[in-house]
Amino acid sequence: MGKPTGFKEIQRQDRAYTPVADRIGHYREFTIALSDEAVGQQGARCMDCGIPFCHSGCPVNNIIPDWNDLVYRNDWEAAIEVLHSTNNFPEFTGRICPAPCEASCTLNIDDVPVTIKNIEYSIIEKAWKEGWVKPLIAEHKTGRRVAVVGSGPAGMACAQQLARAGHRVALYEKANRIGGLLRYGIPDFKLDKQVIDRRMAQMRAEGVEFHPNCHIGVDIPAQQLRDKYDAVVLTGGAEKPRDLPIPGRDLKGVHFALEFLQRNSHRVQGDQVDDFISAEGKHVVVIGGGDTGSDCIGTAIRHGAASVTQIEILSQPPASEDKGTTWPDWPNKLRTSSSQEEGCERMWDINSTSFIDDGKGNLAGVNCVQVQWSKDDAGGWVMQQVPGSEFVLQAGLVTLAMGFVHPVREGMLEQLGVKLDPQGNVDGSVDGTDAYKTSVDGVFAAGDMRRGQSLVVWAIREGRQCAKAVDNYLMGHSDLPWV
Repeated sequence: MGKPTGFKEIQRQDRAYTPVADRIGHYREFTIALSDEAVGQQGARCMDCGIPFCHSGCPVNNIIPDWNDLVYRNDWEAAIEVLHSTNNFPEFTGRICPAPCEASCTLNIDDVPVTIKNIEYSIIEKAWKEGWVKPLIAEHKTGRRVAVVGSGPAGMACAQQLARAGHRVALYEKANRIGGLLRYGIPDFKLDKQVIDRRMAQMRAEGVEFHPNCHIGVDIPAQQLRDKYDAVVLTGGAEKPRDLPIPGRDLKGVHFALEFLQRNSHRVQGDQVDDFISAEGKHVVVIGGGDTGSDCIGTAIRHGAASVTQIEILSQPPASEDKGTTWPDWPNKLRTSSSQEEGCERMWDINSTSFIDDGKGNLAGVNCVQVQWSKDDAGGWVMQQVPGSEFVLQAGLVTLAMGFVHPVREGMLEQLGVKLDPQGNVDGSVDGTDAYKTSVDGVFAAGDMRRGQSLVVWAIREGRQCAKAVDNYLMGHSDLPWV
């Protein structure tokens, strides 16, 4: 595995960022890539640990030690073949995945895991540069037709796998461009959209038909797809945001995070946006401490916000986890994103009680209170307000970044009549968890629409597995990989 003593001799080195003052003036990616030689040295740190926990830490089960070793030995072309064998889009995960594989790395016991995410990114970028990424066109066509609804990572992965199995695949997207949340939910400074476009070119050559501006269940009746195609796959994501129904919610200046992010991304990508939401000159409060909240922070700073404050109702995580009780699982610990580093005050144990009206229907601030958490007799967490801890945050813009509860049910799902699970997601496990079948024959579901809000790497896994299930449904067998 790489160099047997590499983890002892070579220090961990990850990608760097351009200075904050430089990068907040644009929406381009700002990572500074390592040289091929430096990446190879990082691959040499992968140790012969016996049980590669990184495999199970990665939802797509990337064969990480193998491509670490190949990069160390300067066999980059073989490395991309191994990487692509489990992951259709390493250029996505290499940019925006939180890297649970690194948390599972044996070297993470000492807080110096192999820089797996960076090595993955370096492999795929070199592969594109060298022309090693080529269409994999099916030798034989099956004559079967499949519609995939939703063009995020789950839909793209499913569509690509099915096309490679020889089926005729149509990928439908309600927005004006393909990519789902990759396209408009994730800011361009984290994911350059040309990265999506170049992968689309490969998929188009493989036979995938792209249909943007097609809102199934609104523009096109859902039944029309059932009539036209031999199978339909639902990969529309979990788009119903968690709301905050407190007094003043209807004030001008209070928005769901995706409303803010999507309109900004449309403008950055050249679209006319009549209802653009600007943070310029405003005090911005981001409610929610996750990745979507961080994206709001970075976007607001690039708008020229007067200040940005992020509040979280939960307590501040510890600076470092207890390895003995968490490793190799994903730990709860304090993390600071690149956007948070750009200039943001973070506050914990804060509950928002109401939004303040400026007297003209506009947002002027947020009434907040400190909370504390304790456990009840049954072991459940109980939140209590701290008496006398009330305070006001000045705000001209609030973004609600508290996650998503389930898919949008109106339209397509109601028309199809698919069964929902207790969480409100599409039940895609009618014949077992791994079947991806819904209650409607010939209709499958994958990604966030099936499992709820999750990571891009989980979406890719679900899309790949669903493709195999669909292929087996259509043909009676399938040679596609399970992950």
